[in-house]
Amino acid sequence: MLPNLRQTYFVIFAGCTSLILIALYMQHQMGLHPCPLCVTQRVFVIAVGLIALVAALHNSKGFSNTIYSGLAVVAGIIGAGVSARHVWIQNLPEDQVPACGPGLEYMFETFPLFDALALLFQGDGNCADVVWSFLGLSIPAWTFVAFVGLIVLCTWQGMRRA
Repeated sequence: MLPNLRQTYFVIFAGCTSLILIALYMQHQMGLHPCPLCVTQRVFVIAVGLIALVAALHNSKGFSNTIYSGLAVVAGIIGAGVSARHVWIQNLPEDQVPACGPGLEYMFETFPLFDALALLFQGDGNCADVVWSFLGLSIPAWTFVAFVGLIVLCTWQGMRRA
């Protein structure tokens, strides 16, 4: 028997929470400092998780389920796009890697919002470093895989009926 909509949204929320906890473990225990694109991917994982949590708490059905799942899919697609860009930067030849830019905090304090966001999505030289991998895939590649899974699951949620 399939889990109901509410249970599946809680599973999505738990998955997103696990991804963030893994990221925090890698940052604070393993000493892997996130680049701007890593931070952006975290924001979209959190967004999908929060949308799923609200949908579960609301016990969405019918049209509201379609809205929640649609919002989660959109956040997942944007996150997957950021992850794909990050993987692309990691696979550029060394002479084509973007120069290292200012830190994330400096960008948002100094530049107008849209200029800071444009710089953020460009990535920089720090984003090209592969500091950890598992089964031949880097952290952004695994994050891309996770986003694809979240997109599939949220799409399925949107097509289900209570």
